[in-house]
Amino acid sequence: MMPPAEDEQSTVEGGEGVGGFALLRALKSGSARKQGCDPFAQTQRSKLQHRRARINQQINKEMRMRAGAENLFRATSNHKVKETVALELSYVNSNLQLLKEELEELNSCMDVYQNDSESISVPMIPLGLKETKELDLLVPLKDFISEHYGEEGVMFEKEIKEFMELRQAMRTPSRNEAGLELLMEYYNQLYFLDSRFFPPSKSLGVFFHWYDSLTGVPSHQRALAFEKGSVLFNIGALHTQIGARQDRASLPGLNQAIDAFQKAAGAFNYLKENFSNAPSLDMSTASLNMLVRLMVAQVQECVFEKVTLLHTQKDFFSWLQLAQEAARVEDVYSLVHQTMTQAHVKDYVPFSWTTMVHVKSEHFKALSHYFAAIALCDCPVASDAELPEHEKAFLQFHITMPEGPSLRVLLQDPEERRKLGKAHLKKAIMKHEEAMRIHGLCKILRKMDILQEVLSFAHKRSLSKYSEIDHEEDFFETGDAPDIHPKTHQKPEIKSPSFSQVKVTDLFHRLGPLSVFSAKNKWYPMRRVHLMRGENGFGFTLRGDSPVLIAGVIPGGCAAEAGLKEGDYIILVNGKDCRWSKHAEVVQLLKSTGEEGVEIGVITLQGSEGPKAAEKKAAAMSSGSGLLKSNKENSRKSLMNSKSASTLLIWNKKSKRSKNSTYSIPFTAVGDNEAMY
Repeated sequence: MMPPAEDEQSTVEGGEGVGGFALLRALKSGSARKQGCDPFAQTQRSKLQHRRARINQQINKEMRMRAGAENLFRATSNHKVKETVALELSYVNSNLQLLKEELEELNSCMDVYQNDSESISVPMIPLGLKETKELDLLVPLKDFISEHYGEEGVMFEKEIKEFMELRQAMRTPSRNEAGLELLMEYYNQLYFLDSRFFPPSKSLGVFFHWYDSLTGVPSHQRALAFEKGSVLFNIGALHTQIGARQDRASLPGLNQAIDAFQKAAGAFNYLKENFSNAPSLDMSTASLNMLVRLMVAQVQECVFEKVTLLHTQKDFFSWLQLAQEAARVEDVYSLVHQTMTQAHVKDYVPFSWTTMVHVKSEHFKALSHYFAAIALCDCPVASDAELPEHEKAFLQFHITMPEGPSLRVLLQDPEERRKLGKAHLKKAIMKHEEAMRIHGLCKILRKMDILQEVLSFAHKRSLSKYSEIDHEEDFFETGDAPDIHPKTHQKPEIKSPSFSQVKVTDLFHRLGPLSVFSAKNKWYPMRRVHLMRGENGFGFTLRGDSPVLIAGVIPGGCAAEAGLKEGDYIILVNGKDCRWSKHAEVVQLLKSTGEEGVEIGVITLQGSEGPKAAEKKAAAMSSGSGLLKSNKENSRKSLMNSKSASTLLIWNKKSKRSKNSTYSIPFTAVGDNEAMY
């Protein structure tokens, strides 16, 4: 597998790692000081990552050469040129194959992810993070601010640079909760970036480049959904790394590993359900489905280890429970292995992964039979008083009832128990040997001493027990023990990401409330209007907050004569910016004016027909798929909630945002009644 995130040096332009000039840029930008970011780690993992970045660069070079050679081969009619190009293509393809094999070996390196505990535990399969190129948004965002918002783009350089620093930092998150929060913070900021700078009908002209997590193949898209999906993938991948590093010899470590793998499954499942048409294989539906199942299987393995750790009572029922828990682990790993060997996934998943999953499936099946044998051979025969409970438990233990005597005789006759126990041990030994045979087929797994040690220990233990219960005078042929019925006391839970846990502030809040000042809205240039207070006030009705809306204009009044219209938003009062002002604040500013009157600045949204039409749109939105159903967008400390995020995460833009949502939001957010001024 790939090296973990805390030491990852992400790929930048040209495929280089964050080193040298890139590291200096990180220092100057300040991203290296961001909490949760650790671009300086120089350990075995970062060395592996530098090797991986170098291979990515070479793969990209070979792919460009192959594309050029293929184009020349198709274009030329000269036979000699065709022969030369064909020879060059075979050479390039050979190089590509060698590079991909080298990359697979790096991606399959799981040792660097595991914890440093001296306890012996079966290694888990974590994922490496997707890498990305640096991205310069300064000019595109400044241009969009000038063109769309009518503001000086240079006035927002600080906010743009802060966003770019956040993106730079999230490329190398630390392998802990702080790193997860950093990724989540950036993910939540993408929601605001989408709302501010990505109109539905126009591209910003920026490409987002990301590399496949397993193959290193580059992909790029203009869609911000690709950036969101890649960050979400990295959130899931970081959870797998955190889970793999836990000390599973302790109960707290096991609980943390279970939680981490469940959250990883939730992130990959959320990605699968909310994204489509992913440009890279690691985010395809087939791959994500495989990853969800793999994470669930690893949760189930941790649950088995937890039951084993808490297994203090060495009674009949405890051994049966262990056997059924092991059978459950075998069951889920068998499903993962089936998924990994499917057509769309088989050639993509590293061979070491598929082998590891297959080994675990056989290993845990062997354990289930071993524990069944222990329950039968090492536990005392059931007394008449205990027999009903033992019968009830044993009836649900096997998938099919074992051949031979009745259940009562089986449970109370030591010799019959020994025979069935011997059959279970025979099957356990066969499965142990199969696990070791499969393990030996993979060069990468053969290098993992701890896995070899676990398999060898379990095999010797079963052989020892078989020798202990085997009698020289046994003339019967050991029968075939039925498989154990899988059962668990703790089913894995797929925990979806909780985006609202990490609170963020819209970096570009100075542009105004998103309810009005967003990429999907267009408005006419601001009009400055001078108002004099008449006998009946200014002659308009105000409503709402941030910004305050002119909900009605009295015919013949001062406001009407000055050219104000229903649906105008007040964004300026006597030179004071009122885009974020509350209703009461704007009213106070208007009331404080003297005989000289007041100068206000208003804007009108293009297509706005006044409050009545807008209210109808608001009603339609409140019952439909509106993006914002609360007043959270109309506060300076806006937070991103998970419901609003989910409507935006679509590759092919199937989210069909309501065209009417543009003007409905201010009205759904209004909580106070209209007031005349």
